[in-house]
Amino acid sequence: MNSSLRSDANTIIERSIQAVLPDEAVRRALSGRKFSGRVLLVAAGKAAWQMASAAAAQLGDGLSAGVVVTKYDHVKGDIPHCTCYEAGHPVPDENSFAATQAALDLVKDAGEGDTVLFLLSGGGSALFEKPLVSGEELQNITGQLLACGADIVEMNTLRKRLSAVKGGRFAQLCAPAKVFAVVLSDILGDPLDMIASGPACPDSSTCAQALAVVEKYHLTLSDAAMECLKQETPKQLDNVETQITGSVRQLCAAAAQVCRQLGYEPVILTDQLCCQAKEAGSFLASIVKTHARPEHPMAFIAGGETVVQLTGKGRGGRNQELALAAAEGIAGMDNAAVFSVGSDGTDGPTDAAGGYVDGSTRAALLAAGLTVHGVLAENDAYHALQKTDGLIVTGPTGTNVNDVALALVR
Repeated sequence: MNSSLRSDANTIIERSIQAVLPDEAVRRALSGRKFSGRVLLVAAGKAAWQMASAAAAQLGDGLSAGVVVTKYDHVKGDIPHCTCYEAGHPVPDENSFAATQAALDLVKDAGEGDTVLFLLSGGGSALFEKPLVSGEELQNITGQLLACGADIVEMNTLRKRLSAVKGGRFAQLCAPAKVFAVVLSDILGDPLDMIASGPACPDSSTCAQALAVVEKYHLTLSDAAMECLKQETPKQLDNVETQITGSVRQLCAAAAQVCRQLGYEPVILTDQLCCQAKEAGSFLASIVKTHARPEHPMAFIAGGETVVQLTGKGRGGRNQELALAAAEGIAGMDNAAVFSVGSDGTDGPTDAAGGYVDGSTRAALLAAGLTVHGVLAENDAYHALQKTDGLIVTGPTGTNVNDVALALVR
C-alpha cells in the first residue's frame, strides 16, 4: 500500500467532513430568531444528536422540551430538556416506532402560539416512523427496496404512503402550532419532500408513481399496504417554514479545498453521482488511466449516492464496493488511489465509512486467493478490504450529506 497516498486520503476525509458538520449551520438558522410561545424540539436522523445539541445550546432555557431519535451508537451524551432515543437504520425497528410516538405525544397539545423546531437529517425515513402497516411488513418492504437497487427517491415515494408521519403528515399533526424545520440534505438536488420522506413538506409524488415503483421492481405488498399507496398525501401546508443547510455540493467543495492545500489540482466531476457503485468505481479508474502521468498531482472528485444491487450474501456498502471496483483498473500503478466515503461515517450494515484502494490492492487480494470480480459478485467488499487494510473507519460523524469519492493521481 502507498502510505503517502493513504495519508492524503485520510486527511481529505477528515477535513472535508469537519467542514460540513451541522453545528454551525443550526446556530446560523436560529441566530436572531425569536419564538413567542413554547419551543418543542423534534430531531430525527443520523445527525439528529449533533443538530439537537447545537440547538439546545443556542436556545438555553428557551427550549421547553424535546425528543431526539438517531441511529444506534450516535447519541454522544445528554442534551438539556431533551430525551434521546436510538433506533434502527436503514430498516426501522420497534425503537423507531416508540421514539416517534414519543415525539407525537410531545407535539399533540401544541397550541397556535407554540413552535415545533424540527431538525431533520438523512436516515429519518427509518428512524422517524409510525407505520400504517405492521412493523414487520414495513421492515420487509424496506428490505425488498434495499435489495432490488431502488434509488432513494423511489424508496421514499413508497415509504411516505405507508406512514402516519411522512409526506407532510407530521406537520399536519403539529397544527395549529408553527413548524420551523432545519433540514440537512442527503439527497441530490435537495428535494425537500424526499429528504427523510418529507415529514414537514407537501408531497410532490403521486399515488400513480408509488404504484409504478411496485410494478417496476416486482415488490410483494399486502392488500392493506396496496390500499395505503392509493391514499394521497398532503399537497399544501400553511404552518411550515423550512431552511435547508448542508449538501453534497458543499462536501465536494470542501474536499476540493483540502486537495488544493495538499498540492493536488482538484476537478469536481459531479455532485450528482447516482449510478451503480461498481460502475462509478470503474469510471474513476478509467479517469486515472487517462491521466496516468500528470504534470502535477490531480484529484478527481465525485459526490452523490450510488446504489448496490445485491447478487451475493457478503458484507459491505456502496462506498466499499465503489472503491473495490476501481482496484482492477488501477492495478500496478504506484501513483494512484481511489477511495469513497459516506459522510455519516457508516457504509451499509458495517462499521466502516467506506473503502480505499491503490495500485497494490489487486495483487494483495490475489495473494489471499480472491479476485475483484469474485468479491463484487458476492457483495463482500468489507472482508476483502479488511484483508488489504483498505477499510475507512471514522465512527459516527454527526453529519449526513451523501457520499464523496476521489481518485488521486500523482
